[in-house]
Amino acid sequence: MRDKRPEDLERWLRDFLSEKIEPIILPMARELVERHRAGGDTLLVITATNELVTAPIAERFGIPNLIATVPEKVGGRFTGEVAGTPSFQEGKVERLLDWAQTAGIELAGSTFYSDSHNDIPLLERVDYPVAVDPDEHLRRYASGRGWPLISLRGKRAS
Repeated sequence: MRDKRPEDLERWLRDFLSEKIEPIILPMARELVERHRAGGDTLLVITATNELVTAPIAERFGIPNLIATVPEKVGGRFTGEVAGTPSFQEGKVERLLDWAQTAGIELAGSTFYSDSHNDIPLLERVDYPVAVDPDEHLRRYASGRGWPLISLRGKRAS
């Protein structure tokens, strides 16, 4: 990203979202988000992927809160470095706790969905961890702890 002009990045991102992301958004994922919205839950995406890519995806789901890795910018251009704490493994927990404190939100009763073993530190911090179409490591870990395993692809994951 650091070698690209901002206007080229914006065009690339628009094309990427319409050609690669929109076609793979699963109806069951939208339904799950809507169930939480209808239940009055605070909606938040926590991802290791950078916010340039994930902010428009969260927006498409109507999710107002996003914790993502922040690419560093200097003089309006990306440097190739990360600004602040990367939103990865324990960094997700740190960023979530900071966000919750700033927002005045209690995490009691919270649910977190993940497909990756990299999210185990965060899954262990919430009251309702759920493995969604998990990688094999997370599948074994979640099964061993009795966590729900679900699929958003129209079949049960467990």
